[in-house]
Amino acid sequence: MDGRQKLSADTKSMVRFLEGLAEVAVLSVLYYFFWRYGHKNDPFPGYSGNGKYVLMGLYGLLSWLFIKNSDGFQFGNMRRLDLSIAQWVAMLIVNVVTYFQFCLISNGVVSPVPLLALYAVDVFVCVAFIGLYEFLYRHLYAPHRMLMIYGSDEAVGMKLKLDTRKERYNVCRMVSASEPWDKLVREIDAAESVIVNDVPAQLRNDILKYCYKNQIRIYMVPKITDILIRGARNISAVDTPMLLVKGIGLTVGQRFFKRASDIVLSLAALVITSPIFLVTAIAIKLEDGGPAVFKQRRVTRWGKEFDILKFRSMIVGAEKKAHSIPATGRDPRITKVGHVIRAARIDELPQILNILKGDMSIVGPRPERVEHVRKYSKEVPEFAYRLKVKGGLTGYAQIYGKYNTSAYDKLRLDLMYIENYSMLLDIKLMLLTVRVLFSKSSTEGFEVARENEKRQEALAEQLRHEESSEN
Repeated sequence: MDGRQKLSADTKSMVRFLEGLAEVAVLSVLYYFFWRYGHKNDPFPGYSGNGKYVLMGLYGLLSWLFIKNSDGFQFGNMRRLDLSIAQWVAMLIVNVVTYFQFCLISNGVVSPVPLLALYAVDVFVCVAFIGLYEFLYRHLYAPHRMLMIYGSDEAVGMKLKLDTRKERYNVCRMVSASEPWDKLVREIDAAESVIVNDVPAQLRNDILKYCYKNQIRIYMVPKITDILIRGARNISAVDTPMLLVKGIGLTVGQRFFKRASDIVLSLAALVITSPIFLVTAIAIKLEDGGPAVFKQRRVTRWGKEFDILKFRSMIVGAEKKAHSIPATGRDPRITKVGHVIRAARIDELPQILNILKGDMSIVGPRPERVEHVRKYSKEVPEFAYRLKVKGGLTGYAQIYGKYNTSAYDKLRLDLMYIENYSMLLDIKLMLLTVRVLFSKSSTEGFEVARENEKRQEALAEQLRHEESSEN
């Protein structure tokens, strides 16, 4: 019998907070050590008193904020590599900010060597803490036994996704929403938590109220309307509560500040990456003599079409030969240089120019091809909702989804961004994007999607056979 404990949500939240606090405390002490003893000649004579503790506290605060907004404290929820990358990126930013802080305090250029050494130590400390916490979660805490109530064959595929994270989700029983209410109640009572996916509205409401009344944890896979309501505004003009859903996308003020930040950040990125632009363009030109930049028609806000820019990674004319076939990892159309720049995501860099021009934003729903928008809009009429904002270089679906994520799931993810938009959310997604660049799972291709579809069909058929046998 599994002797691992099952923690409540409140307990997990508190444990995770204390774990993060302990890690930040160690990072702050290391910072003080390198700051105090890392310089041969003290460039901060005015901070030899209690001022050093203020700087130490500021370093700890910055570390907490950047790691938290990079999801670096999601111990037990995220994979170890993703957690490590999130924390490394966060601490790199913290140390860069701290270096400029040093230069301002000393009124001169300070040697970066102590902070470079500190960052190297930070990397090992982060790995050590993540390894320790992951070990504790895996060996001390067991996932809940979960019941999935599904309403369609497509909903069955959710189990296959959760099975890739068995250390957190243990779907041990599945039952169709078409079963009688009495049977559903017995199944719910026997489970420790419930997942509801693609279930008719009235039945879903009944299940939710029953679980809420009996303090049973329930996971709801949201419908489009659920996501729209999340961004609603509370109205208290009368004694009956109301929710206001405007459906306008971003406000004028939000669009203004978003555009201003796009211009500033894209200009800075263009200056920083200009050497990469030059080297990549020369490499592409030398390989086959073709153009360095490739244009492709895409769709952005309110259905406006524009030419998205990319470094060419395939042979000249590849799109004309098979424009509707996405490239796979071993696609013969991809050039030698193309394999390198696609793996490093360098092929997307020219889109900085699209952002400067105003066709795109840094963060937003990924602009789709014209033919894909038409196709997806026929399959999912609500797909046009994501066109309420400009397309982005990165976005919610790019971070939390995969390359082969379905059109409906992409829509749900993008609507979660639109309906919960804020500048802070944009900053967080930019930080998370760096982590995703190194994540292999986010680049799973369409061949993986086809294999998953076959597994989903097989599982759905197995469940139908089991239900018919029970009846």
